[in-house]
Amino acid sequence: MFILKLSLLNFKNHTERHFEFSPEINCFVGNNGVGKTNVLDALHYLSVGKSFLGNTDANNIASGEDFFSIEAGISTEEKDSIIKIILPRDAKKLIKKNDKSYDRISDHIGFLPSVIISPYDSNLITDSGESRRKFLDSMISQTDSTYLYSLIQYQKIIKQRNALLKYFSKNRTYDANALEIYNQPLTKFGAEIYTKRSNFITQLLPIIQQYYEIISNGIEKINVGYETQLHTENSDEVETRFLALLNQNNSRDRMLTYTSTGIHKDDLLFTMNEIPIKKIGSQGQQKSFLIALKLAQMIVMKNLTGKTPLLLLDDIFDKLDDSRVSQLVKLVNQEHFGQIFITDTNRERTENVVKRINEESRIFEL
Repeated sequence: MFILKLSLLNFKNHTERHFEFSPEINCFVGNNGVGKTNVLDALHYLSVGKSFLGNTDANNIASGEDFFSIEAGISTEEKDSIIKIILPRDAKKLIKKNDKSYDRISDHIGFLPSVIISPYDSNLITDSGESRRKFLDSMISQTDSTYLYSLIQYQKIIKQRNALLKYFSKNRTYDANALEIYNQPLTKFGAEIYTKRSNFITQLLPIIQQYYEIISNGIEKINVGYETQLHTENSDEVETRFLALLNQNNSRDRMLTYTSTGIHKDDLLFTMNEIPIKKIGSQGQQKSFLIALKLAQMIVMKNLTGKTPLLLLDDIFDKLDDSRVSQLVKLVNQEHFGQIFITDTNRERTENVVKRINEESRIFEL
């Protein structure tokens, strides 16, 4: 699967722009501020229906305009398709496949999987656990629709339970039976999410370690740990453990007015030589780790779905020394990652890198 062509209308700084792509490597070069990253963001929209930059949809409409649209021709093994996203400023976002609108955006996720590597990934190392949970959920949701469903249901129940706890506090009342109603569905969906997260990380870890060793020439040893309150020696006991934790924390939850235990508190621990990488990793080491993490994500997603995700590389050569760039190019050659989109401010550097990757390429100067 690959993107044949892309049309943007009123999307960020692109009033009107059309591209016809190579099925292999496509590069966008130009100075900062010309909209290279915005093109990758449009491709990300086609994949998951939202910006990877965290912007609200309305903020992506060009200034002074009433809507934006993103349209792409997609080549698949079965037949070509057209995906179109339309966002009016004062109406609901529409995602269409061959002119038929999806009832729910979640129904589209997984059709055109993608992985993006960008400077904003540094937040995965430096920010709170929420960033890493969102990353983990996004990875798995693109491979497993039942996981996405469980996650949506879990989040709804947590919101309802927290609203009830706030109601109790505001009205100085308490009804244990009313609160207990949420426990069974919460533990059911929570256990499903925990199991799938745990399995996904188990598949991801050896590939991350392999790729990091290649990119860094085997200098450092890295690890990804899954931190959760639900871990048990027996996977069949996850629901039981979760229920026990909810009961143990009833008084605490009433005081805090929110649910303090569960998979919404999970985190990933990134370490280098058994020390958190955010404490000892240089910029180059951290970037190498994040690249290895995202490339491993691609492989696991491909193994689980049979689809090769789009690989979106935003300014990834910055802060990598020549040795790591060379190893990254070698890795791309070995693994055949499918259709790749690259942004860079340095055309000469991009051309040199592309020449070393044995694939057809197109360079677009913005």
